[in-house]
Amino acid sequence: MITPLEPPRAAALEPPRATVMEALTLWLGSRLGTVVLAIVGAGVMSGGETVAPFLERWGHWDAKLLATIAQYGYAGDPTVEPDKGLPAFFPGMPLMLRAVHLFVDDWTLAGLLISFVAGGVATVALARLAEFGGPPGAGWRAVLALLLWPMSVFLFTGYSEALFLAFALPAWLAARQGRWSLAAGLAAGASCMRITGLFLACALIVEFFTRRQPVRQAAWLALPFVPLVLYSAYHYSRSGDWLAWKHAQEAGWGRHMVWPWESLITTWNSAMGDGGFAWAFRMEIAGAVVGIGLVLVLLYLRRWSELVYVGLQVGALVCSAYYLSIPRSALLWWPLFLLIARGSTPGARWRQWVIVLYALVAGPLMALNTLTFMDGAWVG
Repeated sequence: MITPLEPPRAAALEPPRATVMEALTLWLGSRLGTVVLAIVGAGVMSGGETVAPFLERWGHWDAKLLATIAQYGYAGDPTVEPDKGLPAFFPGMPLMLRAVHLFVDDWTLAGLLISFVAGGVATVALARLAEFGGPPGAGWRAVLALLLWPMSVFLFTGYSEALFLAFALPAWLAARQGRWSLAAGLAAGASCMRITGLFLACALIVEFFTRRQPVRQAAWLALPFVPLVLYSAYHYSRSGDWLAWKHAQEAGWGRHMVWPWESLITTWNSAMGDGGFAWAFRMEIAGAVVGIGLVLVLLYLRRWSELVYVGLQVGALVCSAYYLSIPRSALLWWPLFLLIARGSTPGARWRQWVIVLYALVAGPLMALNTLTFMDGAWVG
């Protein structure tokens, strides 16, 4: 049985050394495994053709767009047709890329290094969060669940997921510990990375009031909303559009809000077709099922703040014109990985098999999606 989190304990403020080392060992081992998979897998799949250089295989899709923003700004590369979808990307990752580029000439390598460092921070925070008020051994299980998630390739390449988690997970841990100024500051950093920071900010408000914290600290809860306001003001100064980041989603990817059954029908028709994206849309439907299931579990457990964080994301994703990047967004649903970890911590004998069965199912999909991404195909 999964129990609610306990109130903060003074002893939990300091992370056990073993928890940190286990998390970092898994993170470093998984990065090495991804490199091996990239080298060996590319050679096997090449069919005797020339294999693209290692870095070139990681500069696809959003990684390329984020590098474009870092290099040229939101106007994009002046030598090509303007990309109206660029404002959909928040400025945190491009700014970090630009900073790292001062020392690393290759933009793709800069993105890989950012995700490498940020992912290490995120996995340590996730492990600490799993063991904060939870059973011993839950930390490494939560990290393993994250790293084996079918879309964990996006924690390796130069996407914003790892960097978002590097701010969001420590922010959530700080909130659990009642350190609200730190939680708000870190959440503001997460809000610079993705619109998901808005959902995190709302969840922190719920966490604050359900824990009946001193009202004098409530002012900190406004801080995570500041980056969104500033980013909107920036685009208003450029184009006169306060919601440029939202309209860019519509212009670049055709995403707008519809009734959830309309979105499901559109995605289902694409998933059942014969096109090259059919399997990707089937994964989208599977991701939506996981998301809805997670929302129902959190509702049953009365984990109100986590319900708000995940529920707002799932609601927005399934009410989009079609399902897009839902399994990738699940990388940010850390309550899912906490539940897997705590549900597989030894108690009854059968519970030890939960993480094993999860690894046997998710692991092959993770490897397949990694190879697919490196081949330049759409994954999520």
